[in-house]
Amino acid sequence: MKKLFHVYCFESGNYFKSKSFVLSTLLICVLAVVGISLPGLLSGKSSGGKDSKTEQTNAIAETLALYDPDGFITDELINSYGKADIKRMNSEEEVKESVRSEESKAGFVIHSNQEYDYYVFNQTMSENSNNLFSELMSTAARLKYCEDNNLNYDELIQLDEKNIVCHENILGKDSRTNYFYSYILVILVFFVIVMYGMMIATSVANEKSNRTVEILVTSTSSSSLLFGKVLAGATAILFQLGLIFSSVLGAYHMNRDTLGGMLDMLLDIPADVLVTFAVFGLGGFLIYAFMYGALGALVSKIEDLNKSAGTAQMLVMIIYFVVLFQMQAPDGIIMKVLSFLPISSYSAMFIRIAMGTVAVWEIILAAVILYASVVGMGFIAAKIFRNSTLRYGNPIKLTNALKGLHSRD
Repeated sequence: MKKLFHVYCFESGNYFKSKSFVLSTLLICVLAVVGISLPGLLSGKSSGGKDSKTEQTNAIAETLALYDPDGFITDELINSYGKADIKRMNSEEEVKESVRSEESKAGFVIHSNQEYDYYVFNQTMSENSNNLFSELMSTAARLKYCEDNNLNYDELIQLDEKNIVCHENILGKDSRTNYFYSYILVILVFFVIVMYGMMIATSVANEKSNRTVEILVTSTSSSSLLFGKVLAGATAILFQLGLIFSSVLGAYHMNRDTLGGMLDMLLDIPADVLVTFAVFGLGGFLIYAFMYGALGALVSKIEDLNKSAGTAQMLVMIIYFVVLFQMQAPDGIIMKVLSFLPISSYSAMFIRIAMGTVAVWEIILAAVILYASVVGMGFIAAKIFRNSTLRYGNPIKLTNALKGLHSRD
């Protein structure tokens, strides 16, 4: 245990003494805080005497050219519309020329109360003049219908816009709202496992490649080396993600009113989901970290690492995509099975808690299975690490390494 503690302290020190690790963590935190706080800062600066000008600019957002030979759209309707500055033209060619010269953002030529031509010079991603004009045409059509049928337009609009009040009461869980942050957490835990898992595998392969491991195994056991590396990686993850999460959530709660709660669907995560994510996410990382460590010991050269670690990466990716595709059915049989398998429960279980129905005994059983598997994987990986430490040359096949587990130490 003492040797394990020394290895753990040394490996943890490598993370926290690394400038890239510390600076990247602090940079992400600062960018997150600034990015979330920026809208509030900008709105504060623009709250002076420019409000009237801003409102005027928003009131007349664009200039549109219109050729309406039959006078379908009246001047009264144009003046009351207020969403665009509409200028009448005398011909279709005049509309085209206005658009070509970019005097008008878009142009419209009306053929009937249900048909018109739309002209635009450069179509952009945010172009919405066509939808705006369709709304205007629809209003004009309603006015014409009321006039022809001796109906009161204002009463018709009031009936059309009659508010239907619905008081939504969710007795269980709102899967639609919870879907967004669950999706983000699945992606997050996937990247954490792949990124930190490869770091552990690279560290093991490096020590074997430069023969540092030959010196280390004379002063400590191979099991202590591998367990120390994995636990140090887990500590680094908890520190980094905890600091980033705290920065993001803290900045958002300080600026929530300014942002109008627009990120609630992503950041308003219930405590039970966060706890489950931490418990199962940590267990999932540990089981794959041991796997990556064992696979890193199978190679003697860094350039062979990607091929060796491909087994773990492929398994993580398969679980990742299967879980994403099954998020629409959190209570389905596939998700229930995945939530108990130790290689997939790290993401499937907290999705079931966030979006579906799960009993307490299921959570406890899945956690016990996961952490029992972590211990088992740890000892299997340690034995593979021990058997492969002093074997150099071509990469050791995983099947041969597994067969070597039956050999006596």
